[in-house]
Amino acid sequence: MLVVLGLVGAGAVWFLVYAPFGPSSETFVDIAPGTGTAGIAEQMQQAGIIRNKYAFEVLKEWRGGSLKAGEYRFDHPAPLLEVYARLHKGDVYTKTVVIPEGFNIFDIAQAVASAGLGSSADFLAAERQHTELIARWSPGATSLEGYLFPDTYKFSRHATAVQMLTAMVKRFGQEAALLGLQGGDVARTVTMASLIEKEVAIDAERPQVASVFENRLAAGMPLQTDPTVIYASLLNGTWTGVIHQSELHADSAYNTYVHEGLPPGPICSPGVAAIKAALHPATTDYLYFVAGADGSTRFARTLDEHSANVTAYRAGNRE
Repeated sequence: MLVVLGLVGAGAVWFLVYAPFGPSSETFVDIAPGTGTAGIAEQMQQAGIIRNKYAFEVLKEWRGGSLKAGEYRFDHPAPLLEVYARLHKGDVYTKTVVIPEGFNIFDIAQAVASAGLGSSADFLAAERQHTELIARWSPGATSLEGYLFPDTYKFSRHATAVQMLTAMVKRFGQEAALLGLQGGDVARTVTMASLIEKEVAIDAERPQVASVFENRLAAGMPLQTDPTVIYASLLNGTWTGVIHQSELHADSAYNTYVHEGLPPGPICSPGVAAIKAALHPATTDYLYFVAGADGSTRFARTLDEHSANVTAYRAGNRE
């Protein structure tokens, strides 16, 4: 009888711990911070994730460790050990937002919307409203443009726009500290870096592009950089994918064909290489640059040299 009872008991334990159980379709369980083991076990049983809450509590006593709060996604029957391991590890459900270097606020808002984390309109409204997040670097900013650092982010599906913006700005702050970016020149540096980011893709050429911009500023020449014209049209909601002659003459503060100096703020989120170039531009006497047919950049000291480079660029495109 004792042997039989032992076998029955062992079988029951095996069944409760190792036999798969749970939903066959997507089910979410959101465990609030501070919830105890009994509360977690109750939630899991109520949601149909585990067979028996008491077995879960016993397993917790046996395996030890802590259980992490957060939202969990279950979509297939699983052994109790697997469920416990996921909660112990903190394998919470998140959605991924990838922000490459050079994304502007409109690109980022679309990436957030595509990840199913809210509408792009709500994200844009929040980034314009919560400029206090960057007040230490740019107290007069009207947007968080330039300070939403390029990275791969993972957010809870319940994350608010403000929470996402705060995380992105925090990453900028971390990187800024590593680069020694501080003081009153941060806003200027980020703005310059955003132009460099948009103008050239080869990291080795970024310091030279930075030198062209600095040389033109020192000479009182307008920067005449197309990405600022595009950004002005994006702000106006008139960008069609092609720069029209009228846009080159548009009276926007971001139009560097019309206005001398830097635009009033960044036009995208620059990466580390662009920020470094803005901090440490090369020493050159270049005043012009244009992309070559092979994707590299050709630099020039005089307008004649630049015109020859532009002619070669157009010829390369035709070929």
